[in-house]
Amino acid sequence: AKSRGWTLPKKIHMGRTDTCVHFSSCRQTATEHLTRSHSHVITVITFIITCTGTPTHFSSYKNRPLSAQLTQSRADRAPPLQEMDCGTDEHQHGHGDATEWKKVAELRAVAEAQDPAAKDDFALRRFLRARDHNIGKASTMLLQYLTWKRVAKPHGSISDDEVRNEIAKDRVRMQGFDRLNRPMAYLYGARHFPAHHDLGEFKRYVAYVLDKICTRLPVGQEKFAAVIDMKGWGYANCDLRGYVAALEIMQGHYPERLGRVFLIHVPYMFMAAWKMVYPFIDDRTRKKFVFVANKDLKSTLQGAIDESQLPEEYGCKLKL
Repeated sequence: AKSRGWTLPKKIHMGRTDTCVHFSSCRQTATEHLTRSHSHVITVITFIITCTGTPTHFSSYKNRPLSAQLTQSRADRAPPLQEMDCGTDEHQHGHGDATEWKKVAELRAVAEAQDPAAKDDFALRRFLRARDHNIGKASTMLLQYLTWKRVAKPHGSISDDEVRNEIAKDRVRMQGFDRLNRPMAYLYGARHFPAHHDLGEFKRYVAYVLDKICTRLPVGQEKFAAVIDMKGWGYANCDLRGYVAALEIMQGHYPERLGRVFLIHVPYMFMAAWKMVYPFIDDRTRKKFVFVANKDLKSTLQGAIDESQLPEEYGCKLKL
């Protein structure tokens, strides 16, 4: 908390003199510190602190547009919700110039010396881009991924049986493509209940879903897009520990795979959780999140996805 410039008491008492919540300032071990109960309590506390700390930002809150719900005094905090540019991502259509491919060859030499499995040039390029073409940082990231893969997917992939409980919750659908020919995924936040799942199986499920959508990538396409529908989301669905774990897997082990994410039907209560998770999102990934106001839902989605590829529930033609 101190490293982000936030001012929080070391202990916040919750009505009883013998009950308090301890906050850890260690970002690297945040996942382990956020137990299920702490996740819910911290979300509530954050919402209260935000409201009491900057009351003018929350006046007539329910009547304010999404773009005004996250006014902040510090530049490194979560920015206001807004509709961001939905154009092509950096490197989306490029095949890489000679300088980049030269660095890919250098990265391959460094990585293969420690792990002969590092042979896929396009995968190497994604890791290189994720670390701004710094070969040292990219090789460290790549080797961490290969180590994780051997543990998480010892047989090369995650089977349905390993994530059977998560699949049964039916919170992810994959179908259609956006206007850049990126495969689409639809996620439903209100179907996620942290009290009813095992974190280990949830992590496997995140990797399972990412692997599945990557198998749908057309030739020449390396990224996917997603719509996260938060309709009906409440505190019972809030899972800071799970959100951070999912981000760590996606950013650390599937770099440069995410093209764009549209968050729709976002309730104002979600903003407390968003501000807690935001510091764990790297700068490149932050730019890919698009918060869509309800009044602009159809026009925004159709600007990025043809109506023939959008589900009927959003006023379009595709049967989900």
